[in-house]
Amino acid sequence: MNNQNLAIKIKDLRNRKGYSQEQLAEESKLSLRTIQRIEKGESIPRGDTLIKLTQTLGVTPDDLLEWTDIEDKGYLTLLNLGALTVMIQPMLGIIIPLVMWILKREKIKYVDDTGKKLISFQITWALTLYLVLMIASKGSYLPINFSLLNSFTVLITEFSSIGIFIIFLYIYNLISIIINIKKSQKGLKNKYAPSIPFLK
Repeated sequence: MNNQNLAIKIKDLRNRKGYSQEQLAEESKLSLRTIQRIEKGESIPRGDTLIKLTQTLGVTPDDLLEWTDIEDKGYLTLLNLGALTVMIQPMLGIIIPLVMWILKREKIKYVDDTGKKLISFQITWALTLYLVLMIASKGSYLPINFSLLNSFTVLITEFSSIGIFIIFLYIYNLISIIINIKKSQKGLKNKYAPSIPFLK
């Protein structure tokens, strides 16, 4: 790991803990100047300094030194593909990407950004679907187990505007995922809209 990547990681970990540089220095029993030099990439913490710093930040020395911001277009593609489980069950379209995001959000470039956008989009999409279904059923039930197959059944048996809208929701979700898979393969940032930013 180069000094700059390490500096970024330490600063990120400090911010996650809610520490200022002064607080980190105080908690780790290191000088403020040492913390500033590490975060500027002017020095690499070693020995006792590394141990004090990692203990305060709640990580192991290996975790800190082995961290790299690698680029993995394959994992980004899989992350987006994980959302296709929405076709089986809407909650899966949230849960699968959420697990994948948690596992690699700090390890792979763009996973944090893509995961937040994708999960927020899928939550917004699921809420819209359930709201439409509750309106259609006049609030008589909460359709948690609804799936794409159910929506085709609704469309065929009732051929209503609700059925058409539900199919449209599924098609829009599918197209959004496909577009973002192609963006990931080209190394571009993903964009999912519209969505409520549940994860920031």
